[in-house]
Amino acid sequence: MNKNDLIASVASSAGLSKSDSTRAIESLLDSITNSLKREEKVSIVGFGNFSVSHRKATTGRNPRTGESIQIPASKRPKFTVGKALKEAVNVATTE
Repeated sequence: MNKNDLIASVASSAGLSKSDSTRAIESLLDSITNSLKREEKVSIVGFGNFSVSHRKATTGRNPRTGESIQIPASKRPKFTVGKALKEAVNVATTE
C-alpha cells in the first residue's frame, strides 16, 4: 500500500472525500514529523511509538578503496510497534 492507496482507503472507510482524507493524512504525517524534529516521542496507543535515536560518530571503511572515512553522528527516526498492532499482524499470518 502506498500513500495514495492509504488516502483512498481512509476516504472510503471514513466516508470522507479524497481531498479531506488527503488533508487528514498529510496533517498526521506533518504532526509526527514536527514532533520528531523537536525530539519529542509520539505514542499512539495500540499502534506504536515514534522516537528519535542518536547514533554516535564512527570510523568506517570505503569498500571500494579501503580508505578509512569518518561517519558523522546523526539522529534517526525510530518506530517501536505496539502490542495491539503486533498481535493483529501475527493473527493475520497464522490464519
